[in-house]
This record gives sequence, structure tokens and C-alpha cells, in this order.
Amino acid sequence: MKKLLATSALTVLVGITLAACGNNTANNDAKTQTLNLAATSQLDTVDISKAGGYGSTGNAFSSFYKLGKNGKPGLDLADKATTSKDGKTWTFHLRDAKWSNGKTITAQDFVYSWRRTVDPSTKAQYSYLFNSVVNGEAINLGKMNPDKLGIEAVNSRTVRIHLTKPIAYFKTLMAYPLFGPQDEATVKKYGDKYGTNAKYMVYSGPFKIEGWNGTNDKWSYLKNKDYWDAKKVKLNRVNYTVVANPTTSLNLYNQGKIDVTALSTEQLKNYKDSKDMKDYSYAMTTFLRYNFNDPNATNRRIINNLNIRKAISLAIDRDQLSQNLLGFKTKKITGFVPFGLANDPKTGKDFASQQDQDNALQYNKKLAKQYFEKGLKELGLKKISLTLLAQNEDANTPVATQFLKSQLEAILPGFTLNLSNLPGKIVSTNTQNGNFDIALSTWGGDFKDPITFLQIPQKNTPYNFGKYDGTKYNQLINKAENVDANNAEKRWQDLLAASNELNADQGISPLYQVHAYYLQRSTIKDIIHNSAGPQWNYTRTYVK
Repeated sequence: MKKLLATSALTVLVGITLAACGNNTANNDAKTQTLNLAATSQLDTVDISKAGGYGSTGNAFSSFYKLGKNGKPGLDLADKATTSKDGKTWTFHLRDAKWSNGKTITAQDFVYSWRRTVDPSTKAQYSYLFNSVVNGEAINLGKMNPDKLGIEAVNSRTVRIHLTKPIAYFKTLMAYPLFGPQDEATVKKYGDKYGTNAKYMVYSGPFKIEGWNGTNDKWSYLKNKDYWDAKKVKLNRVNYTVVANPTTSLNLYNQGKIDVTALSTEQLKNYKDSKDMKDYSYAMTTFLRYNFNDPNATNRRIINNLNIRKAISLAIDRDQLSQNLLGFKTKKITGFVPFGLANDPKTGKDFASQQDQDNALQYNKKLAKQYFEKGLKELGLKKISLTLLAQNEDANTPVATQFLKSQLEAILPGFTLNLSNLPGKIVSTNTQNGNFDIALSTWGGDFKDPITFLQIPQKNTPYNFGKYDGTKYNQLINKAENVDANNAEKRWQDLLAASNELNADQGISPLYQVHAYYLQRSTIKDIIHNSAGPQWNYTRTYVK
């Protein structure tokens, strides 16, 4: 579920970056419990079926669960949840919860919401995440009516969900607003206007949105007095203003006018030892996406040559790029799945520390040249020229692309890397349509499970824009999600094997894990930050 569409770090961070902006002093904020924040871009929609992400808007919409500290799901609109032994039937009992207009939230609101999202006419970009619900895939393909979806209202307070197979991360997934309720009467009342303006909406979460008209640069979250747990919500108001320039934001912070500011790569160098610095990183990996179905026949042959892909990967000094040039205080990248996302159910070890058993992402100039020469010989070529597509709205992009060009061309004689840095929307369109050789892409996790990354290069998944089709890789992912779906440890080993196979085959070439650092005043307390899924949780936040 990616707003996180996958072209660059900025494409992702635009919807989730937090900074603070406003004129109130800290003392005044403490009295009123008002927090002033800045987003780096406008909201696009508040329709949970059509949204591209829920970085902060998850505070206005609730589901069965809500993510708490360390990404752990806790019961939210549901006060009880049970599952069958085979893991394919889930039953949720709803607490006495209300919409922001005082109307009771019912089981039918969940049924209606799910059916609306999977209906092809809604054009929900993440409707495929319902494919493991009974009949979900057929409905998404337009082969079955949405009312056949495997969700039912047993009574007004009980929702039952039927899955085609057990889903190991289902509980975490049910904390995503995408799977929350929608009020049918409100949707029908506003029609096409629904979700396009704060007033054309009712809210199920701890806050409701005010002052957003669909295009403006300012809006607010107001405490939702009808939220079931409103007594524990300390903030009365959260004001947002679009402040895209990190220099402006930092100046306001240093003047004592704002409480939190995101640090750019350049700014980080001066604040890396500050006691006010916070690592609010999202689980994101920047990588090279190869187009195995390149429209240019010669380039398609080049990209489909394993030795060429290995040569490219081995010629990249990832530590130099991520630590010295981008300033990320990060561990050496080991594969597509980043550190801090998921832990072994048996040993507790981080998935990222267990992948890359063969050091496939090492920097080795000698070996890179050997693979390159072998690949050229297999192709019957003396030189090759490929274009790297990247969006030009992220400060990391020019650093990364220039580094890749200089290093690859220096280490691999006969290789030319052309750079095509374009606006993000154009890059997204070209990438989705398969009009590229190699794309600099970024992927962010939706939930704390390796599959949120490893499903992307799988055959026929919606975000496999490069059309990678690794036979062994597909087999391992299918085994993890089907045969071993209800066995946590076997499934984990399947996913590790799949990750190692992806590295060995260089179906993609991971480059670095994106990190996001902030300065935050000590007066701001208990912001809950999650590395995957809805990123910001303000239900316990307060100003001291």
C-alpha cells in the first residue's frame, strides 16, 4: 500500500514527513495542547479507499486495531478478536464506538467499506490487498459482484472475515485505515465529493480533519470527542502547514518558533550529535529496478544478462554512497528488506541480519570487471549504454545518480550510464508503463513483515513494473504464502531463501536504506512513530 509509489525517497516522504510550524510559543501550546506541524506536500484525498498512504491521516481513521509502540497492533474499534485454528476465519466484536457525527459504527460499515474498496469502479490502488479474502481476486478482476466478498456482518456488532489462506501478518494489516469502516449514508450523500474536502467526510479515529478544501496548504486535526477512547487523547488540536523547504523549517526551529523539523542530508552533518535529534525512519529501501521487458530489444538483452546485472551490483560502493555521501547512520544494506522491519518469530533476530548469506551486495571491483567482460562476450558486444531514470524532486537523487554514473563508468570500461532526471509524476508514469531501462526506485513497508517488500518482485504483482520473473524466487514466495502460511518458522525460512535468491539473481539491486532524522524539542512528548504502516500516532502525544 504505497503512496510510496516507488520512484524515490521523496515520493514516499512527501506524504509522511513531519515537521512543526506555527506561531504559538511552547508555553501556550502546553496550555492549549495544540501541536503545530508541517507537511512537505498537500493532502490528496481523505477517502480511505482511494488514498495512497496514511502516514498521518491514520489518526483520523480507525480500524479493528491501531499500531502502538514498536508497531505492535492493539485493539481499537474492536474489543475482541478470535481466529480459527486454520487461520482462515477471523471474527471481530466491535466495541460501542461512534462516528464523529455521533452515529454508531456498525459491522455493516465494515462490510460496506470493504465491498466499496474492491469494486473495480472505485479504482482503489490497493484493492489487490483484499485478494486473499474469499472471492477478492475475482471481484478485483471484475468477474464477480462485490457483495460476494468474504466479509459478513453476523450482527450489528460482529464482523466475520473469510480468507482463502492464512495470512501471517493479518492482525497488523487490520490496523491499516484501508480496512476500516465507511458510512454508506455519508458516501451516498456526497457522491463524487466524498473524500475531496474535510467537510465531506465522517471520522472514526481520535481526530477529525477541519479546514482542508482539497487544494489548500493548511488544515487541522481536531480532537474527536465521539472517539471511543477520547478521554486518553491529550492533544486538542494539530495544525498543519505545507513547508516544503528544509532550510525554512530549520530556521523556524532555531528561532524557537517550531518544535520539530526534518533534517536534510546537508543539515544532518551539523546536528548529528544533538541530543534533540530523533531517528524517525520509515522502513524504506532505495534500489535499482531493472526493466526485463525493456521496449528496446538490445537493452532488453543486456538487462536480462545475469553477468551484467552482477557486474553493476558489485561495482557499487554502497557504504560510500549511504554513509559518506548521503550521511545516513545505517548498517550495511543486506537485501531488499531493510533493518528494523521484522524479527524472526523463533530467535528474534532481525530479518535483514539474516539475509545476504553470500555477500551478493559486496563492493568488489575486480569481480565486477570479470562479470562485465563475461557478460559482454555472451552478448557479442564491446560496449553498452543504458539510461537511469530518476525523479528530480529529492535531494538524495542527484547525489545518488551522479555517484552511480561516475563509479560504474570508471569500473566497467565500455559501460555508459545516461541520466534522465525528471519530475516525479513523469517518472512514475514511465516506470508504471515500462518505459525505462533502469529506474532509481524506493519502496516503503506497509506492515512489519518481509512480504511487504518481497511480494514486489513476484511475478504478476501490480508493482513489479520491471517484469522480473525469477522461477525459483516465485516458487519460494508462493510456498511461504500458501503451503507454509500457517507455520511461522517455516514461512520465515522460505522468505529468507527468497531474499537470498533475489540477491543472487540481482532481480533488483538494493542500494541503501533510507533514513529520516529530525530535531524535536524536549517539550513534545510521546509521539508514537512506526517504521511501517501508518507512521504517526498522536493518540498519546502531549505538549509539556
